[in-house]
Amino acid sequence: MKILITILSLLCATLAQAQSDWPTKPVRLVVPYPPGGNVDGAARAVAEDLQKALGQPVIVENRAGAGGLLAGDFVAKSAPDGHTLFVTANGPLLFAPTMFDRPLYHWQKSFIPITSISFTPLLLQVHPSVPVTTVKGLLELAQSKPDSLTMASPGAGTTNHLLSELMQQVTGVKWTTVQYKGNAPAINDLLGGQVQFAFDQVSVAQPFVKSGRLRALAVVSAQRVPWLPDVPTLQEQGIRGVDGQTFTGLLAPAGTPAAVVAKLSDAMQKILRDPAIVQKFYAAGGLARPMSPEEFSAYLAKEEATWMPIIKSANIRAQ
Repeated sequence: MKILITILSLLCATLAQAQSDWPTKPVRLVVPYPPGGNVDGAARAVAEDLQKALGQPVIVENRAGAGGLLAGDFVAKSAPDGHTLFVTANGPLLFAPTMFDRPLYHWQKSFIPITSISFTPLLLQVHPSVPVTTVKGLLELAQSKPDSLTMASPGAGTTNHLLSELMQQVTGVKWTTVQYKGNAPAINDLLGGQVQFAFDQVSVAQPFVKSGRLRALAVVSAQRVPWLPDVPTLQEQGIRGVDGQTFTGLLAPAGTPAAVVAKLSDAMQKILRDPAIVQKFYAAGGLARPMSPEEFSAYLAKEEATWMPIIKSANIRAQ
């Protein structure tokens, strides 16, 4: 019995020493999209400072495919030692397993949330040829011409698309959704007037709004955004229960030691409060906002409860 206790004590001491020494090799930030874009940008924005904090190289690794499932599954199956982490967003983390009908992972069982990184509000915008200047005007136009008003979506199950579905449910007004393979072709057709309106990230939309090529009707967030301070929120225009934003966050594989999670959380809290990092995200149209692991878990649970019923009721599937 004494021998067993001694062995267990040695194992615990060894494990504690390994955790305190972490990281012992380069740390990979696995991104579920190609280089460029919101999630990849968030990973690269924090990588250099995280490398300084950890004392080991921090490498951004892009593993695109299957709506983010390839990257998510890779991280979920990686050794839970803190050397392989997942930088992701709403779609790959919460929606893709259901939409692709490939339940390879579930965020609560397969990952440990460490922190949110950034949040990007969305904007409801119309082509200038659409004769409305308010959300009420858009809804009245849609009611007067059932299913003739068209909304550009960058893909089934994107936050942009889900916001459109939620708004239709809340208001009872219907329109036709046109699905595109990505944001670029969706915006190109909106700019050309082939479709009438869209929900889009403020970071993407603001140059077109400021130049007059598109007209902003509302910000889909609790408060107005500093980039477009004259654009009212949906709530200010009487539409309640419709809120949405694109988040990026950092997660580790389930089973990652608590000491490693705590060290990562502390490092990211400091990084994301650094004025230089805050400004970097602001310049890209996003807001740096860290959460504790507990806060981020609660946020993800709320997001899942909001959006998964919409995906299922609308029978949204990956195309």
